[in-house]
Amino acid sequence: MNTPSSRDSQLIAPSATRPLYWSTRRELWENRSLYIAPLAVAALALFGFLLALIHPPKSHDMGLAAINPSFEPIALAMPYSHAAMLLVLTGFIVVIFYCLDALYAERRDRSILFWKSLPVSDLTTVLAKAGIPLVVLPLIVFAITVALQLIMLVLSTAALLMSGGSVATLWRQLPLFQLEAVLFYSLAVITLWYAPIFAWLLLISAWARRTTFLWAILPPLAIALVEFIAFHTVHFGSLLRDRFFGFAPRAFNFMLPDGSMIDPHFIPISQITPGRFLATPGLWIGLIFAAAFLAAAVRLRRYREPI
Repeated sequence: MNTPSSRDSQLIAPSATRPLYWSTRRELWENRSLYIAPLAVAALALFGFLLALIHPPKSHDMGLAAINPSFEPIALAMPYSHAAMLLVLTGFIVVIFYCLDALYAERRDRSILFWKSLPVSDLTTVLAKAGIPLVVLPLIVFAITVALQLIMLVLSTAALLMSGGSVATLWRQLPLFQLEAVLFYSLAVITLWYAPIFAWLLLISAWARRTTFLWAILPPLAIALVEFIAFHTVHFGSLLRDRFFGFAPRAFNFMLPDGSMIDPHFIPISQITPGRFLATPGLWIGLIFAAAFLAAAVRLRRYREPI
């Protein structure tokens, strides 16, 4: 019986062990707030929605719209849109703190010595950590949001059945599929647009010896301040503002054909502009900077010692 040689074992080991996959799984095991925080916020939003169903207010808002399907689709979509916005904001806050701590914590608790003893490269480790804000967490937020919206729809249906309302009208008027499609598109847009910010935070996490949050925000603020004092211009500040908020007018068309503005609580699929967003030079310049920051983070992790 032939047995594989040591050379053959070395050749098949990396693909068999899937280091990137298990490194990503490790991040989820060690950072349970990545999914616990969105779940907690979803539970809180569901509790508020349930209270609105039990005691609907008199105005045309969340609770009343949920059990009165005679309203327009925008009014019906409002509580679902609010829940989605809340979860997206929660995911953004969670990922900021995760990125600041991702490469810093392993140097602080000296666990980097153990992880470096494993056959996992620095590139794989940094890519696994970068994959959390760029891939994993957006998918978690999307899955939790969809589940929450479906539960809200079931509760609304039950409330209508008990009150003698028209369930068919609710299901026909509520643009749930469009809400979820626009949510998925929005998460992809936000992830791509904020990629250099996430990569910058990972770079600071690999470099700083303490107070990672201050090191992350002080250099950009200092550059903007020096520019204003020396040249009386705010170009860098405008660049930062555009990096935080500039994705919206590029990814969506907020102007309807009749000249009116769309309601931000419900953006139809016809109003998304992926072509215009992908053609934005700032998107690709940001992705180039993100790649550079990640490459620098890989090199820093290779030579950085425990704190």
